[in-house]
Amino acid sequence: MSRFEGDGQNAPNAEKKILVLQGGGALGAYQAGAFAALNEADLCPEWVAGISIGAINSALIAGNPPELRVERLKTFWERVSSGLLLAPIATDNQSRKIYNELSAAFVAVTGVPGFFDPRIPPPFLNPKGSLEAISYYDTSPLHATLSELVDFDYLNSGKMRVSVGAVQVETGNLKFFDTAHLELRPEHIMASAALPPGFPPVIIDGVAYWDGGIVSNTPLQYVLDRTGPRSDMCVFQLDLFSAKGPMPETVFDITQREKDIRYSSRTRLNTDVFRELQTMRRAIRRLEAKMPDSLKTSMDWHVLSALGCDAAITIVHLIHRRAVYATQSNDYEFSRFTINEHWRSGRDDVERTLSHPSWIHRERPTSGVTVLDLTKELDPPRPERHP
Repeated sequence: MSRFEGDGQNAPNAEKKILVLQGGGALGAYQAGAFAALNEADLCPEWVAGISIGAINSALIAGNPPELRVERLKTFWERVSSGLLLAPIATDNQSRKIYNELSAAFVAVTGVPGFFDPRIPPPFLNPKGSLEAISYYDTSPLHATLSELVDFDYLNSGKMRVSVGAVQVETGNLKFFDTAHLELRPEHIMASAALPPGFPPVIIDGVAYWDGGIVSNTPLQYVLDRTGPRSDMCVFQLDLFSAKGPMPETVFDITQREKDIRYSSRTRLNTDVFRELQTMRRAIRRLEAKMPDSLKTSMDWHVLSALGCDAAITIVHLIHRRAVYATQSNDYEFSRFTINEHWRSGRDDVERTLSHPSWIHRERPTSGVTVLDLTKELDPPRPERHP
C-alpha cells in the first residue's frame, strides 16, 4: 500500500480512479489483461473513457457488475479470436512474422467472429451513397455481441461514468458520448470503433460518425479538461501504440512505424504539456489566498482565477510494447495465440507497476502532476547502426 493510500484525508478514497483506453484493434487485449490485474488489486475505476477498441473494452467493463467484468472481457476476446486457434509451428522471430501476417490475411478475407464479416456483395456492387457502398465489412455481428455481453441499463445507471469518442464524418469534429450527459446504446460504442474504409459509419440522430481515432486516438485530453477544481485523480492510461520506435530499415517497416506515430497520439508529449499547465493552475489557486482584495476585483485576476485548480493528479502510463516480430498488421491479427500474448503483457505491466517502489511509496502530488511511466525501460532497444 502506498503512503498516499493510507493517508487519512488524502487517501485515494478521495482520489478518483480513471481508466483511459486508446484504440488499436486486436492490441486491445492488452487493455483487458491490464484491467484484470487492476481489478485484482482493487483499483477499479469510477470513470472509463475509450476510443475505438478502447470504447468496446470500456463498455464491457462499465456495462457489467464488478464480479462479471473480467469474465465478460474474456468472453469477448475468446470469441473474436475463435477463428484462429492454431498456434505457430515455431516461435523464432521470422516464423512469428510469417504466422502473424498469415493470420492477419485470414482475418482480412474472412472477418472476425462476433465482430465483423466481409461485405457480400462487395462495396463497389452496392448503390452509390449507401453504407454498404462505403465499407468493406459488415459490423452487425458487433452489435449482437455488445447487446449480449453489455448490460446497457447497468452501464447507464451512473455506477461508473463512461465516455467514448467518435468523429462526425461531415464536419470532422471529435465528439464524446458521455453517460454524464446522455444514455449510451450499442450504436455509440460502434460509432467510436467505426474505422473507415473497413467499417461503415454509424448514424446517430441523423449524423454519421466514424472511429474517433481519426482525430485523436486517446481520450486523455478529454478527461483532463474535465478535472474538477479540487478533484484528485489517478489516471491509468493504457496505450496500444508507442510513439517511440526504431528507424525503418526496409519499405515494409514504414507502414508499421507510420501507424505507431499516427495512433500513439503523442501521449508522453501531451502529458508533459499538461503537467506544465497543471503546475501553473495550482500556482494560481495558491496565489488566491495571498492576493489583496483590490486586485481580486480586476478583470485580469478574474480571467486567471477561472483557470485555477488544486487537483492533485497522478498519471500512470502503461504502453503496449511492439514485439520485434510484430508487423504492420498487428492491430488486425486476431489469432488466439497472439491475443493471449497481449492479455498477458497487459497483466504483467500492471503487476510490475504496482510492485514498483515509485507506486508503493507515492504521495499526493504537491504541485503539478506526477507521471509514473514505470515500464518504459522495457521498450525494445534500438538496433545498432553502422555508417
